[in-house]
Amino acid sequence: MVRPEKVRLGDLLVQQKLISQDQLKFALEQQKRSGRKLGRVLVDNAFVTEENISESLARQLGIPYINLKYFHINLELVRLLPENQARRFRAIPLEERNGMLLVGMADPTDLSAFDEIARTVKRTIDVAVVTEGQLLESIDRGYRRTEEITGLAQELSEDLGDTYIDFGALTASVGTEEAPVVKLLQTMFDDAAQIRASDIHIEPQEGRLRIRFRIDGMLHLQTEADRKIAPALVLRLKLMSGLDISEKRLPQDGRFQVRVHTNVVDVRIATMPTQYGESVVMRLLRQDEGMVGLDKLGMPPDMLKRFREIIRRSNGMVLVTGPTGSGKTTTLYSALAEINSIDQKIITVEDPIEYRLPGINQVQVNEKIDLSFSTVLRAALRQDPDVILVGEMRDAETAQIGLRAAMTGHLVFSTLHTRDAAGTLFRLVDMGTPRFMVASSVQAVVAQRLLRRVCESCSEPHVPTPQESEWLKAEAVPPEQWSGLLHGRGCSHCNGTGYRGRMGVYEMLEMDSKMVEAAAHDNATHFMQTAREHLHGKTVLSHALEEMKRGRTTAAEVMRISNQVED
Repeated sequence: MVRPEKVRLGDLLVQQKLISQDQLKFALEQQKRSGRKLGRVLVDNAFVTEENISESLARQLGIPYINLKYFHINLELVRLLPENQARRFRAIPLEERNGMLLVGMADPTDLSAFDEIARTVKRTIDVAVVTEGQLLESIDRGYRRTEEITGLAQELSEDLGDTYIDFGALTASVGTEEAPVVKLLQTMFDDAAQIRASDIHIEPQEGRLRIRFRIDGMLHLQTEADRKIAPALVLRLKLMSGLDISEKRLPQDGRFQVRVHTNVVDVRIATMPTQYGESVVMRLLRQDEGMVGLDKLGMPPDMLKRFREIIRRSNGMVLVTGPTGSGKTTTLYSALAEINSIDQKIITVEDPIEYRLPGINQVQVNEKIDLSFSTVLRAALRQDPDVILVGEMRDAETAQIGLRAAMTGHLVFSTLHTRDAAGTLFRLVDMGTPRFMVASSVQAVVAQRLLRRVCESCSEPHVPTPQESEWLKAEAVPPEQWSGLLHGRGCSHCNGTGYRGRMGVYEMLEMDSKMVEAAAHDNATHFMQTAREHLHGKTVLSHALEEMKRGRTTAAEVMRISNQVED
């Protein structure tokens, strides 16, 4: 075991010509003011990347640099080091090598951390350099809470005994943080946040309570437990979100916040009575993730250029369409963030407010007190806005108010649940909106879907199945391009799914004079023909096929969304 030497990171990076002396001086001044580590300051200012720093340290110290993106961690070895120490020391056990335990460290020059890790694991250790970002992701995956959640659920079940009890009588002890139900819920939120779950489903079944997480749009079973713990979980969640704990026959919805590690997570909760008890679904919205810039959404460059021009117009309506969970809200907020400035008055009308944007007036709809979309929208128009976002065109009244606002000097953003861009205009007409109003107000319609990305850590060539081969032929993908298809075999990075993360695929129908003329007439066939000509074959499906050919998603994923968008 050789303890690494102490090095001065700034001098090392200057010596290796990765940063200049002026950049180091600037970073040291920022470090002094903020108290952050020098490496983090340099990365945040884009002077170097985390990979630059790690490779530089590895060269200087004569130790390996390991890219954790392509390293499959061993869960048994990882847990030799308790999670709190792994996070504190920015370290993770990786593998046994030459009779020693190889530990990845973001800062291998931290000698006290090195000594403490060696004492804790009671092994001779060797060190490799890893980047901090990849390290923290690996820690999140390596210290999953599945066994802990199952154990806490069992403990809660034993506490409750064989009979149901009136949890309403226990509200006085709501602050008891050591209660099994509290620990179970906190652990559940920790685990969901660590694996980037967007939703938690708590579902009482005939004999069991099922807990599932939605990850990258797909549900995965987290654990199953005794059904008798369900009322305790639901009661606690109702107390946290200010819902009526005595009402079990009607659906309720609310929201609350939880702290997961150092991050605050907004939780939207919806309860619903089912055959075997109340089902609960919670949407998790992490405040630390912030807004996605328009250039990070994945729109094709030419479409992005036109979209940016359209959202800077002074009036008209821009619609984003697609099914639930297709990323419509993210696209609209990215557009708002881009045009948000001191000289613009922006008001949003939402149900619920999903992201909080500084400098924007956001209003949440509340049907219980007759604060509907149409009511808020009318009030918003009296607030002298430049831009209005309407969360969803739910009814004819809201649609007509929004379109009138678009005709009278306001830029209006909204969403609709339609299959494609062309069908959106027909949907507005079906809702009872006059055809001339739709034709003259709508500037552009963006239709989108979300595709799961192939996991970069375990992607490998894929031979299409017979079903995929038939579909590829039907979509006119030549056989010579099939050799480039990829899929993920499943690894620790993607929880065995073969996918990690999602990307958007888009089509945009821009309303020029020909489209306006076609939309103003009753001839649906003529309109659809004109719309197809304007799309120039650049549809959601064609965008998805391009991403498949680039190896960024799979044939199976594109087949899945093709069923949603094709006639």
